[in-house]
Amino acid sequence: MARLFHVPLSPFCRKVRLSLAEKKVEVELVEERYWEQEPDFLRRNPAAKVPVLKLDGKMMAESAAICEYIEETRPEPPLLPRDPDGRYEVRRLIGWFDDKFHNEVTSKLLYERVNKKVMKQGFPDSRNVKDGAKAIKYHLDYMSWLLDHRRWLAGDVMTLADFAAAAHLSSLDYISDVDWNRSAVVKDWYAKIKSRPAFRSILADQVPGFPPPPHYADLDF
Repeated sequence: MARLFHVPLSPFCRKVRLSLAEKKVEVELVEERYWEQEPDFLRRNPAAKVPVLKLDGKMMAESAAICEYIEETRPEPPLLPRDPDGRYEVRRLIGWFDDKFHNEVTSKLLYERVNKKVMKQGFPDSRNVKDGAKAIKYHLDYMSWLLDHRRWLAGDVMTLADFAAAAHLSSLDYISDVDWNRSAVVKDWYAKIKSRPAFRSILADQVPGFPPPPHYADLDF
């Protein structure tokens, strides 16, 4: 069985979990306190980051590379389009969420509110929280614009781009940092992806000291 070393609210880990679940790959989840930099974990990934996936006898790091490996070795159901233009758009949007969205929103909200407390690194920086709360509005508006022109974020079918976005938003939703009333089309998109079987284990996540909001696992939120 595959084994994933992860942190429950990490969007990068969630993206990998969604990919594995969509492909129906059974995986054992192992929570890893990566910030403690234990020697065993550093041997798995000297970069001291999660996720780390053990699959097919290999130990793999970096979520984007892991998801592409899963796609190439387990092509059904496809999460990347066949054509170069479609693949480019999916990869562009994955980069958008894992880089721009992460730096402007996730790191400012989730990391300040949750990670700092878990890692015992002090109190949230109020300036960062304020900046993150402002930035997420821009990103939700951009998603709304995309979804006004497409069925899914990258086109007519669900792809890894949708999983990348949903991984970040589901992590933020756990701490009630997403205004779902800002865009009906984004809310409908999230409800659609949230109802997939691949999402079930993610919605069951519990972080000690941080109970999820009542709507978190509600498919009809």
